[in-house]
Amino acid sequence: MMLLQDAAPLSKTHSLTKLSIVVPCYNEEQGLDQLTERLETLRAVFQDRMLVEVVFVDDGSSDQTASGLDLRIGHYDWAKVIRHQSNRGITAAIMTGIRNASHELVATIDADCTYDPLQLAGLLDLMSDDVAMVTASPYHPNGEVEGVPRWRLGLSRIASSCYGVLLGTRLHTYTSCFRVHRRSFVEKLDIRQDGFVGVAEMLWQIQKHGGTIVEAPAKLTSRRLGFSKMKTLPVIFAHLQLMLRILADRLLGGLPSRKSTR
Repeated sequence: MMLLQDAAPLSKTHSLTKLSIVVPCYNEEQGLDQLTERLETLRAVFQDRMLVEVVFVDDGSSDQTASGLDLRIGHYDWAKVIRHQSNRGITAAIMTGIRNASHELVATIDADCTYDPLQLAGLLDLMSDDVAMVTASPYHPNGEVEGVPRWRLGLSRIASSCYGVLLGTRLHTYTSCFRVHRRSFVEKLDIRQDGFVGVAEMLWQIQKHGGTIVEAPAKLTSRRLGFSKMKTLPVIFAHLQLMLRILADRLLGGLPSRKSTR
């Protein structure tokens, strides 16, 4: 199913900022009501400021996510659904969504709403013409974390610290999927990691190609519906593999062409 974006008259919408929101979904049947309600609220809040389309990417779900999306958003003209025949991973789903987005500004959000979608407003405020990506950061001094298990926070903070050293940047968070991108910059990136670690690889590739990355403080909460799809040990191993790639690239002189984070 492919649905076209908002069909409002041009005379009413030509001056609005245009935003595509990509939502990767894998076995999210239990949380679809919450997800669609939050997105409807976001569209209502942004209606005088933005023309919003939503691109759902069903990443080969084995539950009722596909039919649930059809039921809930099939009658909307501001949404479209793209389906992977098999599960490819969250970063693969994100890249599919970005490449199929209609607008230059493309946000990506988590289907479980652990970041309230309304926080996109804070990210968009930092998306100036020279910025390739704004990433949410719960570990920023002005960020916040609520209800997330300490062991997961510890692993995430350690990974972020390691990436900061390897990349020579001052970001606090490297693994958040809650971001706003400039489509023309990121859609052609060659991301090797299709799963969770690809989110960090995307940030590295943007920096490597000279793109400016900005960090916005955000609040991260625990998942309330469904379950996490992340398998801890394989993800840790994949992070280590990516870190070795980055280290090798740095040793071979693969440095960014200009200062690329702030």
